[in-house]
Amino acid sequence: MRKLTFLAGLAIGYVLGTRAGRERYEQLRQTARDLSQTQAVQSATRNAKAAAGTAASKAGHAVADKVGDRLPNTITARIPYLNGKGATLDDWDSTRS
Repeated sequence: MRKLTFLAGLAIGYVLGTRAGRERYEQLRQTARDLSQTQAVQSATRNAKAAAGTAASKAGHAVADKVGDRLPNTITARIPYLNGKGATLDDWDSTRS
């Protein structure tokens, strides 16, 4: 009998907890959505994307300078950035927002 009472209490607590949990989840989700739409967050996001693009470009140049001429032609022919056709990382859409 104790076990059955415990399981019933557990089931009721679970059901009530999930209802309250879903409401709280929706509140947090709405708050996060509102926060992400603020001008400060949008500006910080743009700045972070630009910084990441710059870092990726520098890393790409460093890799191309260090290993580009050591790679087999079968690899460099497939990578425009390494085969000297004037392509940039922008062609790979890595610095666009």
